[in-house]
Amino acid sequence: MQDKQTKMYDESISKDKERSSNIQNKKVPQGMRVYSLAEELLSNCPYTAMIVLGALIFFVSNTVPLWKWITTGAYLIYGVAGTLWIILFICPYCSYWGTRSCPCGYGRIASKLREKKTNGYFMDKFKKHIPVIVPLWFIPILIGVPSVIRSFSWLLLILLVFFAIDAFAILPLFSTKHGCKECPQKDSCPWMSRKHKTLNMLD
Repeated sequence: MQDKQTKMYDESISKDKERSSNIQNKKVPQGMRVYSLAEELLSNCPYTAMIVLGALIFFVSNTVPLWKWITTGAYLIYGVAGTLWIILFICPYCSYWGTRSCPCGYGRIASKLREKKTNGYFMDKFKKHIPVIVPLWFIPILIGVPSVIRSFSWLLLILLVFFAIDAFAILPLFSTKHGCKECPQKDSCPWMSRKHKTLNMLD
Protein backbone atom coordinates (compact mmCIF):
# COMPACT_ATOMS: atom_id res chain seq x y z
CA MET A 1 0.00 0.00 0.00
CA GLN A 2 2.83 2.35 0.94
CA ASP A 3 4.66 1.57 -2.32
CA LYS A 4 1.51 2.36 -4.31
CA GLN A 5 1.10 5.72 -2.55
CA THR A 6 4.78 6.53 -3.12
CA LYS A 7 4.44 5.69 -6.81
CA MET A 8 1.34 7.90 -7.15
CA TYR A 9 3.15 10.73 -5.38
CA ASP A 10 6.18 10.41 -7.67
CA GLU A 11 3.94 10.40 -10.76
CA SER A 12 2.15 13.51 -9.53
CA ILE A 13 5.47 15.30 -8.94
CA SER A 14 6.67 14.29 -12.41
CA LYS A 15 3.53 15.64 -14.06
CA ASP A 16 3.72 18.87 -12.07
CA LYS A 17 7.35 19.41 -13.06
CA GLU A 18 6.56 18.71 -16.71
CA ARG A 19 3.69 21.18 -16.63
CA SER A 20 5.83 23.82 -14.92
CA SER A 21 8.63 23.25 -17.41
CA ASN A 22 6.27 23.64 -20.36
CA ILE A 23 4.90 26.93 -19.02
CA GLN A 24 8.36 28.20 -18.13
CA ASN A 25 9.51 27.47 -21.68
CA LYS A 26 6.51 29.41 -22.99
CA LYS A 27 4.60 26.25 -23.95
CA VAL A 28 1.67 27.91 -22.26
CA PRO A 29 -1.92 26.68 -22.59
CA GLN A 30 -4.14 28.98 -24.60
CA GLY A 31 -5.36 31.88 -22.50
CA MET A 32 -2.61 31.54 -19.88
CA ARG A 33 -0.76 34.76 -19.07
CA VAL A 34 3.00 35.13 -18.84
CA TYR A 35 3.85 38.02 -16.50
CA SER A 36 6.62 40.53 -17.06
CA LEU A 37 8.98 41.64 -14.29
CA ALA A 38 7.17 45.00 -14.14
CA GLU A 39 3.83 43.25 -13.59
CA GLU A 40 5.33 41.07 -10.86
CA LEU A 41 6.72 44.13 -9.10
CA LEU A 42 3.36 45.89 -9.37
CA SER A 43 1.63 42.93 -7.70
CA ASN A 44 3.96 43.27 -4.71
CA CYS A 45 3.55 47.03 -4.25
CA PRO A 46 0.60 47.03 -1.77
CA TYR A 47 2.28 44.48 0.52
CA THR A 48 5.60 46.33 0.33
CA ALA A 49 3.84 49.62 1.14
CA MET A 50 2.15 47.99 4.15
CA ILE A 51 5.48 46.75 5.54
CA VAL A 52 7.17 50.13 5.06
CA LEU A 53 4.26 52.02 6.65
CA GLY A 54 4.14 49.54 9.53
CA ALA A 55 7.86 49.98 10.16
CA LEU A 56 7.45 53.77 10.15
CA ILE A 57 4.67 53.46 12.74
CA PHE A 58 7.06 51.57 15.01
CA PHE A 59 9.75 54.18 14.42
CA VAL A 60 7.50 57.15 15.22
CA SER A 61 5.69 55.47 18.14
CA ASN A 62 8.80 54.78 20.20
CA THR A 63 10.67 57.57 21.97
CA VAL A 64 13.59 55.46 23.25
CA PRO A 65 16.21 55.53 20.43
CA LEU A 66 17.50 51.97 20.88
CA TRP A 67 14.02 50.48 21.18
CA LYS A 68 12.88 52.57 18.19
CA TRP A 69 15.49 50.96 15.92
CA ILE A 70 15.04 47.45 17.34
CA THR A 71 11.27 47.37 16.86
CA THR A 72 11.41 49.00 13.43
CA GLY A 73 14.07 46.56 12.25
CA ALA A 74 12.20 43.60 13.75
CA TYR A 75 8.99 44.46 11.87
CA LEU A 76 10.87 44.89 8.58
CA ILE A 77 12.58 41.54 9.09
CA TYR A 78 9.24 39.93 9.92
CA GLY A 79 7.73 41.34 6.72
CA VAL A 80 10.54 39.98 4.55
CA ALA A 81 10.59 36.67 6.45
CA GLY A 82 6.82 36.37 5.96
CA THR A 83 7.25 36.58 2.20
CA LEU A 84 10.06 34.03 2.30
CA TRP A 85 7.91 31.74 4.44
CA ILE A 86 5.17 31.75 1.78
CA ILE A 87 7.73 31.11 -0.96
CA LEU A 88 9.27 28.18 0.92
CA PHE A 89 6.20 26.49 2.36
CA ILE A 90 3.31 27.26 -0.03
CA CYS A 91 4.72 27.99 -3.48
CA PRO A 92 6.32 24.54 -4.01
CA TYR A 93 2.79 23.07 -3.91
CA CYS A 94 1.46 25.49 -6.52
CA SER A 95 0.91 24.42 -10.14
CA TYR A 96 2.85 27.47 -11.31
CA TRP A 97 6.05 26.86 -9.35
CA GLY A 98 9.01 27.80 -11.51
CA THR A 99 6.95 29.61 -14.16
CA ARG A 100 6.27 33.15 -15.39
CA SER A 101 2.54 32.55 -14.90
CA CYS A 102 2.69 33.44 -11.20
CA PRO A 103 1.42 37.07 -10.93
CA CYS A 104 3.64 37.99 -7.97
CA GLY A 105 6.77 36.18 -9.17
CA TYR A 106 7.05 34.02 -6.04
CA GLY A 107 6.84 30.84 -8.11
CA ARG A 108 10.08 31.59 -9.94
CA ILE A 109 11.91 32.38 -6.70
CA ALA A 110 10.55 29.23 -5.04
CA SER A 111 11.95 27.07 -7.82
CA LYS A 112 15.46 28.24 -6.94
CA LEU A 113 15.03 27.43 -3.25
CA ARG A 114 12.92 24.27 -3.03
CA GLU A 115 11.97 21.32 -5.20
CA LYS A 116 8.48 20.93 -6.64
CA LYS A 117 5.90 19.29 -4.41
CA THR A 118 2.59 17.72 -5.37
CA ASN A 119 -0.23 20.18 -6.15
CA GLY A 120 -2.83 18.24 -4.19
CA TYR A 121 -1.62 19.70 -0.90
CA PHE A 122 -1.78 23.35 -1.98
CA MET A 123 -5.00 24.20 -0.14
CA ASP A 124 -3.90 22.48 3.08
CA LYS A 125 -0.51 24.19 3.03
CA PHE A 126 -2.12 27.56 2.31
CA LYS A 127 -4.46 27.24 5.30
CA LYS A 128 -1.62 26.08 7.53
CA HIS A 129 0.98 28.73 6.69
CA ILE A 130 -0.95 31.93 5.87
CA PRO A 131 -1.67 32.60 9.61
CA VAL A 132 2.08 33.07 10.06
CA ILE A 133 1.93 36.47 8.31
CA VAL A 134 -1.51 37.64 9.52
CA PRO A 135 -0.07 39.54 12.56
CA LEU A 136 1.69 41.89 10.12
CA TRP A 137 -1.71 43.48 9.47
CA PHE A 138 -2.50 44.13 13.13
CA ILE A 139 0.69 44.71 15.15
CA PRO A 140 1.30 48.28 13.87
CA ILE A 141 -2.30 49.20 14.75
CA LEU A 142 -1.96 47.71 18.25
CA ILE A 143 1.26 49.68 18.77
CA GLY A 144 0.35 52.93 17.02
CA VAL A 145 -3.18 53.58 18.31
CA PRO A 146 -2.29 53.56 22.06
CA SER A 147 0.76 55.68 21.28
CA VAL A 148 -1.20 58.33 19.38
CA ILE A 149 -3.76 58.42 22.23
CA ARG A 150 -1.08 58.88 24.89
CA SER A 151 0.87 61.52 22.98
CA PHE A 152 -0.94 62.92 19.96
CA SER A 153 1.11 63.21 16.78
CA TRP A 154 -0.20 64.22 13.39
CA LEU A 155 2.57 62.28 11.70
CA LEU A 156 1.71 59.08 13.55
CA LEU A 157 -2.01 59.55 12.93
CA ILE A 158 -1.40 60.03 9.20
CA LEU A 159 0.79 56.92 9.10
CA LEU A 160 -1.91 54.91 10.88
CA VAL A 161 -4.58 56.11 8.46
CA PHE A 162 -2.47 55.29 5.40
CA PHE A 163 -1.49 51.93 6.88
CA ALA A 164 -5.13 51.01 7.55
CA ILE A 165 -6.23 52.10 4.05
CA ASP A 166 -3.43 50.12 2.41
CA ALA A 167 -3.64 46.99 4.59
CA PHE A 168 -7.41 46.66 4.83
CA ALA A 169 -8.66 48.28 1.62
CA ILE A 170 -6.06 48.66 -1.13
CA LEU A 171 -4.20 45.38 -0.61
CA PRO A 172 -7.32 43.14 -0.46
CA LEU A 173 -8.98 45.03 -3.32
CA PHE A 174 -5.82 44.93 -5.43
CA SER A 175 -5.48 41.19 -4.78
CA THR A 176 -9.11 40.50 -5.61
CA LYS A 177 -9.12 42.60 -8.78
CA HIS A 178 -5.56 41.99 -10.01
CA GLY A 179 -3.00 39.61 -8.49
CA CYS A 180 -5.21 36.90 -6.98
CA LYS A 181 -7.92 37.38 -9.59
CA GLU A 182 -5.44 36.58 -12.36
CA CYS A 183 -3.70 33.77 -10.46
CA PRO A 184 -4.15 30.45 -12.29
CA GLN A 185 -4.22 28.68 -8.90
CA LYS A 186 -7.15 30.73 -7.53
CA ASP A 187 -9.72 27.94 -7.80
CA SER A 188 -7.85 25.89 -5.18
CA CYS A 189 -6.98 28.89 -3.01
CA PRO A 190 -9.09 29.02 0.20
CA TRP A 191 -9.19 32.83 0.22
CA MET A 192 -10.19 33.31 -3.41
CA SER A 193 -12.61 30.37 -3.42
CA ARG A 194 -14.54 32.09 -0.60
CA LYS A 195 -14.56 35.29 -2.65
CA HIS A 196 -16.00 33.40 -5.63
CA LYS A 197 -18.74 31.85 -3.49
CA THR A 198 -19.64 35.27 -2.08
CA LEU A 199 -19.81 36.84 -5.54
CA ASN A 200 -21.91 33.96 -6.86
CA MET A 201 -24.37 34.40 -3.97
CA LEU A 202 -24.69 38.10 -4.80
CA ASP A 203 -25.36 37.45 -8.49
